[in-house]
Amino acid sequence: MAGHSKFANIKHKKEKNDAIKGKIFTIIGREIAVAVKSGGADPTSNSRLRDAIAKAKSNNMPNDTIERSIKKAAGNLDGVNYEAITYEGYGPKGVAVIVETLTDNKNRTAANVRSAFTKGGGNMGTTGCVSFMFDEKGVIMVEKSDDIDSDELMMISLDAGAEDFNEEEEGYEILTSPEDFSAVREAIEKANISIADAEVSKIPQTYTSLTDEEDIKKMNKLLDLLENDDDVKNVYHNLEQ
Repeated sequence: MAGHSKFANIKHKKEKNDAIKGKIFTIIGREIAVAVKSGGADPTSNSRLRDAIAKAKSNNMPNDTIERSIKKAAGNLDGVNYEAITYEGYGPKGVAVIVETLTDNKNRTAANVRSAFTKGGGNMGTTGCVSFMFDEKGVIMVEKSDDIDSDELMMISLDAGAEDFNEEEEGYEILTSPEDFSAVREAIEKANISIADAEVSKIPQTYTSLTDEEDIKKMNKLLDLLENDDDVKNVYHNLEQ
């Protein structure tokens, strides 16, 4: 989820019920499979796999589950192929929505995403119709604690290639280019600083407000349908929250 209250979104994601947590684990398992297929099962030489493992750990996926996912993917290179497909469209009142999926059946996924847009009072658009309204950035979130010196964290981040460092009420937001994301995340981890959340994300350049209760209800329905779909990896939007 994209929006202004970043730490609230992180907590919301981490506190979701078991069914949703299972879906998150499923998606991360697919990300691990894609990473292993593209670069091998050794995370020391596969930065994409290292990023997937870091994401798994930040979502409290057990280590043995991570290991099983890697071994399963390594032994199943000719098995199920997951395809990354991105859909774009509009919610009520033209709210921009980007849906990233990982699927083994693109016909099923396309039909489900289209249905979600329709039921949520929106419509799917063509590729590129809203993506120009978002910037792709690596986003690393670190919660405040007495053990963390903000100046030290900022210097570690910037030295590793971060583009920006922002202090918020609950913690710190570090922004990177997609290319420098892994290096910055790993530099912070090597300093034994705990990361609350880290991923390459799409950040809206501008936000759209909804004031009509019916529009808000439809938008929430659209987002719920998308986020409950097993094939949907990420949903980004520019709704003011």
